[in-house]
Amino acid sequence: MSSSLGLRYETFTLATPPLPRVVPDGIFDAFGWCESDRLTFRRGAAFDATTPTTSQNPAGMAFVMLSECSFLPRELARMHVGDLASADEWALAPYGIDDATDELFKERARPRDCLCLAARNLDGLVWGLHDWCHFHNHGPFDSPAWTEVQCDASALVWLWLNRDVLGLSADEWERRRAQLLGVSRERFVGEGLVLDESFYDGARLRGLL
Repeated sequence: MSSSLGLRYETFTLATPPLPRVVPDGIFDAFGWCESDRLTFRRGAAFDATTPTTSQNPAGMAFVMLSECSFLPRELARMHVGDLASADEWALAPYGIDDATDELFKERARPRDCLCLAARNLDGLVWGLHDWCHFHNHGPFDSPAWTEVQCDASALVWLWLNRDVLGLSADEWERRRAQLLGVSRERFVGEGLVLDESFYDGARLRGLL
């Protein structure tokens, strides 16, 4: 537990190994341009595992910058995660996820060298893992619903892989799986498409490891 300078968080190193592409060809123009391997995660001392995962942007979550990333839009980290960051630390601006996906790829900057994830709740961790997939697999985002299936799948697989480290139960993981499935249904409906829900089958996801 970090307690210096009023900081209150635990730090974890989460395994985020590369996963196979599960979506059709053409969804990404540079799938796996940078091989994912790990993510440094700062978890708030009063971590909330009850806030549901919806299509809304999570509160209390930010990617804190580990190095000078002048090519990324930034805001002071404490604006978003309070005592999970020091007063002089910067974070990727919440509106800058798409920019980061493009610019990390353009600069060939390894995400783990640039960013760590800080979150106050499980919802923030889920979406942070989802974004971590974006950062390693560049896509033109011409088919958003399909692109997000890959990122949802990666987030769920990585969450399952790290469940013991995080103290996450199988039931809690199952709730997040069902919630992301619901979000995905909405995306596909919005694009006039029909989702093959087998992409979110628990056994199928765990089989990607």
